Amino acid sequence: MILPYRLSTLDLARTSEVYEGVLSTTPVGRRYDKVKEGGRLRHIFLDVGRDQLIAFLEPQLALSVPADYDADINRRLGVPAAFIILLFEAGSASALVEKPDELHAKGVEVTDIVDHGWAQSIYFKDPNGPSLEYCCKVRNLTEDDATMQERAFHDPNRALELDVTLSSKEPEPNREVISAMPRLIPAAKVSAVSAHR
Repeated sequence: MILPYRLSTLDLARTSEVYEGVLSTTPVGRRYDKVKEGGRLRHIFLDVGRDQLIAFLEPQLALSVPADYDADINRRLGVPAAFIILLFEAGSASALVEKPDELHAKGVEVTDIVDHGWAQSIYFKDPNGPSLEYCCKVRNLTEDDATMQERAFHDPNRALELDVTLSSKEPEPNREVISAMPRLIPAAKVSAVSAHR
């Protein structure tokens, strides 16, 4: 089995609830490691299908780890919620069509199906932070797909207004980018951006 991701969480029980109860993953391993300086790190390993695992780590009173931190990768990096997404294979186009109803029944807000041409997706949010996607391939890829070119952009943020739903907290502005702005945009706009700090 391949372990493509290990993520952090502040609430392993809630994470288990989401991934087992909502996404129907199967736990295949649970353990904890004692931290030399005090506390422990709890792990859960979940089978997400197709020989893939995802793991979560929760610090508990670990002195070397802050007691409260933002587990949302995108917010921590200060990028839009659509930049880093955990993608799960839906299985087929017909299975993808059923996913929004399944997720709505479990209280999850989800986008409409977004057509990427060769694939279709829906986007939603893990309440602990990560942005999630179910996707399925709807046709074989061609040489044209592999050619860098402008294509229709389907912004999952806009589809669900995920800038509000996925990022409940405004990301901190990137200070390096803001300091470079005088060379990039007129001074009046830089003042407006700087005033936002």
